[in-house]
Formats: sequence, C-alpha cells, structure tokens
Amino acid sequence: MSRPVTNRAGFTTAMGLVIEREIMVRLKSKAFMISTILSIVILGVLVGVSGALPSLFSSTDRVAVTSASAQAVAGIDDIEPVDVDDANEARALVTAEEVEAAVVESPDSPTGLAVLSLRSAPESLIASLSLTPEVELLDPDAPDPTLTSFIGLGLGLVFFMAAMTFGNTIASSVVEEKQSRIVEILLASTSARVLMFGKVIACTILAFAQIGLTAVAVMTGAAISGNDLVLGKVAEPIAWFVPLFVVGFVMVAALYAAAASMVSRPEDLASTSMPIMMLIFLPYMGVIIFSSNEAVMAVLSYIPFSAAVAVPMRVFLGTIEWWEPLVSLAVLMLTTLLALLLATRIFEGSILRSGPKLSWGQALKSSS
Repeated sequence: MSRPVTNRAGFTTAMGLVIEREIMVRLKSKAFMISTILSIVILGVLVGVSGALPSLFSSTDRVAVTSASAQAVAGIDDIEPVDVDDANEARALVTAEEVEAAVVESPDSPTGLAVLSLRSAPESLIASLSLTPEVELLDPDAPDPTLTSFIGLGLGLVFFMAAMTFGNTIASSVVEEKQSRIVEILLASTSARVLMFGKVIACTILAFAQIGLTAVAVMTGAAISGNDLVLGKVAEPIAWFVPLFVVGFVMVAALYAAAASMVSRPEDLASTSMPIMMLIFLPYMGVIIFSSNEAVMAVLSYIPFSAAVAVPMRVFLGTIEWWEPLVSLAVLMLTTLLALLLATRIFEGSILRSGPKLSWGQALKSSS
C-alpha cells in the first residue's frame, strides 16, 4: 500500500520531486533531445527559406526590345529589357545567344509585335504579352482552401504526435517502474495520486515546451523570410490552439497513465492504450475529412478529442461566434477533470497489481 500525503505542503513537495525526476530523466535522454532539437531547427529553417523559394526557382530573362516594343514588356516580372536600335540588331543578339528572346515591331502581326527566339518559343514571355481580361476579386480575404487544409493537417498532426509521443512516454515509464518494482519504493514515500499527477504534469510541461519552442522557431523563420501568411493569418488560430492543446493533453496523458497501470508487461500495453489512440485518431480524421462542412465542424468543436483542431480551423475560416471557443474550452476542461478522476481511480487501484493485464471495465471494478 502507498503511504498517503496528509498535508498540502507535503503533497506539493512530493509532487515537485516527481515532476523534477520525470523531467530530468527525459532531458538526459539523448534520443529525446536530438529529436526535439532537429524538429525545431528543421521547421524553423523550412519557414525561414520559404520567402526565398520563389527566387530560387525563377530566373530573369534578357529580352531585346526596340523603342517601339519596349512599352509591351514594361512591368513584366522576370524580364530584363535590353535596348536595341532595330529588329536586325535584336535578331543578331538572339542568334549570338546574348539574349533569350527579342520583342520587335511587326506590321504584319495583328498585335503589331513579333517575338524572336533561337530554338523554341518562349511560352512565358508570349503568355505575358497576351491580352488578358480585367479581373475583379469578389472576396479578396476569403480563406484559401489549400491553406485551410494545411492548418487542419498541421495542428492536427502536432496534437496527434504530441499525444502519441508523450502519452507513450508516460505509459512506458509506468510499466518499467512496475516491472522493476521501483514503483513499490516510490509508493513507500508518496501516494499513487501524487506519482500519477507528477508524471502527467511533467510530460505536459515537456510537451508544451517542445511545441512552444517550435512555434518560436517557426515565427522567427517567418519574420526572417517576411512570410506574412504565417505571421498574420494563422496567429489567432494558434492563440486558441495553445490552451486547448494544453488542457486536452492533460486529459490524454492521464488516460495513458491509467492504461499503463493496468498491465505488468510492455507487450500488453498496446491493447490497453488502443482505445485512447482511437479516441484521438478518429476525431482527428473527422476534422481533416469534413473541414469544409460547417455543421460537422461545429459539432467537432465540442468533442474534447477534436476541439484543439476544429476550433482553430473555424477561427481561421471565420465561421465561429466569439463565445464558441470559450464554451468549447469549458467543455474540454470539464471532460479533463472527469478523465483525471477516472484515471486516478484506476491508477490507485491497479498500480501495485501484478499478473495478467486488466481491461478498463475490470480496472474500474477492482478500484471501486
């Protein structure tokens, strides 16, 4: 039996020790540190170079022009006009490959212009010279469907990967301590509740720190590259994602700790944690598949395991009322509280049990 902590100061001190121990174990792990640093650096660099990518994949073409044709190419991107006296000089420059093409006057052409090229027709130049109709944008600020999908995929992947990675970290830690009987030593000086809460809080801190550092790297890269898309349009969705992520992660982490307490061998962990994985994966897929369906997205905003992604997406799309994120967060907090109570009950009743794995129903019955 574990020895309960009888006063608030003792509870806080014991939990602080558990949190410190869990964090230090992860920080001393080379695999954890290397993967974290690499992911942060890679994302920051990708966003940082995003502003330079167009210039890397485009080139400026030298085009010979006469005084009569110079106006036709004025203002065309990626064109460097080279002034010549007449069409013969332009033809000579093209033949000598000193320019990529030439635009000269031609009385026989309907447009009054002719394009000279050495081997093949310069399609981009010809398209730029073509007459185009006036374009009127009815809603310039309308959300880009591609960006919408990217936000859903990105935020969903962040939550999904963090929940899987750190959830499994908690579960593995609990099972290892049960298998090596270290948990019996730990419970001789503190309570099972303190042990579980300490593990959950420690992993939440690590997950939030990892996500926070990644966000800083992305924003820094966006500032360097001048990527207004990242700096502007997604700032408000990310602002709602952070609190929803933290509260939702606490819920998931507590359930993983409970799932781990029900087994005595690492190979049995997959079966008890599978329901949690499904609770995370299915709503995540729902957000991706139904991102354009306002009614479904509204429902998913109030489902605890999908709210962290659905709410930011609706904020970006502008299809959510100001009060809805607050209600969604309140529902998530209430669900997390209930999950903590359930997980604590299972953890306290199962952490010292050995032998065959327990199902969720058996764990609840044995802890009652």
